[in-house]
Amino acid sequence: MTTPTADVSVRSAWAQDSAAIAAVQVRAWQQTFADVLPGEILTALPTDQFEQAWQSSIARPRDARQRVLVALERANIRGFAATAPATDADADPVRDAEIAEFVVDPEHRGAGHGSRLLHAAVETMRSDRFERATMWLHAADDHLRGFLDGQGWAPDGAHRELDLHGDGAVLAKQVRLHTDLRPH
Repeated sequence: MTTPTADVSVRSAWAQDSAAIAAVQVRAWQQTFADVLPGEILTALPTDQFEQAWQSSIARPRDARQRVLVALERANIRGFAATAPATDADADPVRDAEIAEFVVDPEHRGAGHGSRLLHAAVETMRSDRFERATMWLHAADDHLRGFLDGQGWAPDGAHRELDLHGDGAVLAKQVRLHTDLRPH
């Protein structure tokens, strides 16, 4: 007797996925930034603006190596990752890639979606001939940091503070992790 398995996969995002991607992003940000942003800001996140931005990014990427991947359970989007040439001042955009967004729906974490998504993102960046990948994450996100550490990612010493309101009132501290994409 066999045990049925879930219908799960990762694929390139389609423009019509943008509403579902935006909804996952809002749910994840509301949880991730609950200790950083006031509740009224989190409840008023502009899902429609996120949707438009994702639709544009997917349909008309600025670079041929800019990709959006979605983790699926059946036809439902459970997470997404956006990869592109790295934009940091110390990066080489020919060799260095970044995962600009890596989000798994908080209600569906622990089901393998993050692992599948991360592995697909790494393989996508390798196929685009990048040699190194970086990802910025919220400094207090111990869950994501632990997950990435278990996948071979490590801090590279870079850190930054994002001024979320432009007035210094709300700062989000981030750390940068990296991994080597070259075959070992």
